[in-house]
Amino acid sequence: MRKEHDFLGELEVPDEVYYGVQTLRAIENFAITGHKLDDDFITAMAQVKKATFLGNMSTGRMDKKIGNALVQAADEVIQGKMHDQFPVDPIQGGAGTSCNMNMNEVLCNRALEILGEARGRYDIVSPNNHANMAQSTNDVFPTSIKVCLRAKGKKLIAALTSLAEELDKKAEEYKDILKMGRTHLQDAVPITLGQEMGSYASAVRRGVRRIEAALDNLQYINMGGTAVGTGLNAEPAYLACIAQELEKVTGEQWQEAENLIDMTNNTDGFADVSAAMKNTALVLIKMANDFRLMASGPRDGFYELKLPMRQPGSSIMPGKVNPVIAEVLNQTCYQVIGNDLAVSLGVENGQFELNVMEPVIAFNLFNSMKFLTNAVNGFVDKLLKDLQANREQCQHWVDVSVGVVTALLPHIGYETSAMLAKEAYNSGRPIKEIILEKGIMTQEKLDEIMAPMSMTTPGITGK
Repeated sequence: MRKEHDFLGELEVPDEVYYGVQTLRAIENFAITGHKLDDDFITAMAQVKKATFLGNMSTGRMDKKIGNALVQAADEVIQGKMHDQFPVDPIQGGAGTSCNMNMNEVLCNRALEILGEARGRYDIVSPNNHANMAQSTNDVFPTSIKVCLRAKGKKLIAALTSLAEELDKKAEEYKDILKMGRTHLQDAVPITLGQEMGSYASAVRRGVRRIEAALDNLQYINMGGTAVGTGLNAEPAYLACIAQELEKVTGEQWQEAENLIDMTNNTDGFADVSAAMKNTALVLIKMANDFRLMASGPRDGFYELKLPMRQPGSSIMPGKVNPVIAEVLNQTCYQVIGNDLAVSLGVENGQFELNVMEPVIAFNLFNSMKFLTNAVNGFVDKLLKDLQANREQCQHWVDVSVGVVTALLPHIGYETSAMLAKEAYNSGRPIKEIILEKGIMTQEKLDEIMAPMSMTTPGITGK
């Protein structure tokens, strides 16, 4: 054991760990979720720290020997090393101070090793004086969230783009499969299965654009604003270069916010990202529910789609197979919607110059991105790619439907069409049979008007 102290007193820290006394206090105080910090977030914090070290060395404020050792330590964390040294709970009091100090302690103790010194020699390399130079948790933590979200966002956007592309393939594959459209869960007018798939692809791409726009707005950061956005203890030269240093480290574009005080105390940009994911989740829920309904049966439902069989569906009913991949997408989206509420409550509960609720905002945002990415990838790989259309069943519903009578409106009027529909419903006979029996029009004209594919494009059929 080694002894470390902060202004509250002294604690013994196991020699083998890189974190220190303030991390130990966080472990004791915040046993909440049982989760550890997100790996992408650990990487993002290390990237932010590396940018600060480079910035402080460029201004001449940080000794280059210490600065280079800290940069090397940060690089190791960025490469995925020492991630087990971040044991603090993601939901914590202190607006993320525990996360920031956990990172500062790990980087300092690793830098001390690099310099040939013992861990805990904070008189040589200090978590507060060096790793936190020209910084506060209040600019480091929200900036790290933004770096993490933009990294995770690429994975989510790639997953959603893959989903849209696969739906486009199905739209082309199913472009000649006619089926009944439905409104209010009742027969409407014909549509092609390909048109339905194309509509899902369009909605997913709209979700991609929402998320991209929200992530683009996160490029504005408050680094150098320190505690409340006034820039206390940060040199003007540091403020002038820190966004560019972060850009070099991450490969992403960053800009110093015009108003650092605003950017320190307001977190509405995070609400935008969460809302974009929530709205996309709503689209995905609707799509997944349509797939489940179209696959219902197989004997007593619509059975227009044949979903790939992924697992037995019942512990008691032999042969039953359930739409589990669509179901898990639904449930994931419900969780994203719930997370959005937690983010919203966190965003609106900031007071004065700081939003202290950023840890719960970050926790839910990271989970939403991770969960949604995984669920969308699973939907593409385990359902959509092996999806099959039941052409015969789709045609059957068209043949027995009364909804096709809508195409007759321009030719025989609403009242006559409604009369024919009512008789078809009551008798159970096909609508075409009744039309011919009553001599309302010839077979040739009827076939022209009610040509199935003609009824799925703009215009008046048979005119």
